[in-house]
Amino acid sequence: MAVIRSRQALIGCRTQLVNHVRGTVKSFGGRLPKCPAVSFHNKAPEHIPDALWPALGPLLEQIGSLTQRIRDYDRKLETISKEHYPETELLRQVEGVGALTALTFVLTLEDPYRFEKSRSVGAYLGLVPARDQSGDRDPQKRISKEGDETLRKLLVGSAHYVLGPFGQDSDLRRHAEKMASRGGKNAKKRAVVAVARKLSVLLHRLWVTAEVYDPLYNAHRRTKQEEAA
Repeated sequence: MAVIRSRQALIGCRTQLVNHVRGTVKSFGGRLPKCPAVSFHNKAPEHIPDALWPALGPLLEQIGSLTQRIRDYDRKLETISKEHYPETELLRQVEGVGALTALTFVLTLEDPYRFEKSRSVGAYLGLVPARDQSGDRDPQKRISKEGDETLRKLLVGSAHYVLGPFGQDSDLRRHAEKMASRGGKNAKKRAVVAVARKLSVLLHRLWVTAEVYDPLYNAHRRTKQEEAA
């Protein structure tokens, strides 16, 4: 967990530096192209005004150095997962769940048998709506955000991948698309959170049962039931 926390700290530092560079260039009337943070130090230089190089050049070098350190941590986490936590391979069957998310999940929950039901994990990680019940009123609020913040953010990141352009067809994706299609201002946000919550339940179940993951398990089951009927 210390390695994971240190990696997150470096990402936070890099994000602050990237935002500072973008803000400084914008204040001079310029604009930097959109690009991932991992390639920012390579793509930004050609768009930075000459007058700003003395101020921003060293920061770009630092951003590049931080990116390399983050990659070193990623390799270290891969090694830790394979050598000390082989159960993470069960979780990585799910597309969008890498070594970082799987290892954080295992280390945060520690013992999967703490939870009598897999669906309890979503509540443990603060991915279920909070309640403010009073008399006959029981309005649904935003998610409670209890539990480990790092793992919750990683699960949300995995949910974004599942719903993104590179996500494969799956029960998770179909469920989220159905929710998002209902419209409304926050429909897509709710769909992402719903996928993150279902991911937490799915990962726990895979950990406990050691099953082979079928991305379209529910769809295949419904098809068989319809054929039998």
